[in-house]
Amino acid sequence: MDLSLERPEGYLYVRRVAAHGITLIDRELTSSFLLAPDRAIENWPVTAPETLDASHVEALLALNPELVVLGTGARQAFPAAAFMAGFLRRNIGIEVMDNAAAARTYNLLADEGRRVVAAFILPPG
Repeated sequence: MDLSLERPEGYLYVRRVAAHGITLIDRELTSSFLLAPDRAIENWPVTAPETLDASHVEALLALNPELVVLGTGARQAFPAAAFMAGFLRRNIGIEVMDNAAAARTYNLLADEGRRVVAAFILPPG
């Protein structure tokens, strides 16, 4: 059996998820970030899901998503209702999951050509 690596083309994708870092294509990011198919916004100033509030919604909406995938670290943790409501009021879906599940979901939706935005929360240090 012949195995070969096929790299997705036309969008940024997550290659690997670890406890303290996420690898986009061939570059490891170690602080929280936002990811859209066409760009990554590094150093998103969020270090824990419980710190998310309505003020963090605009940074994600600026990327024009039809769906937001929120990776909350090693475990799924739901943010405050005010944060979630910021998307629901604008009819934009939001799904909350751990970083590994968020990466898989983001990759699948981006590969389908959907306008998905992922927000990954990584622990400080």
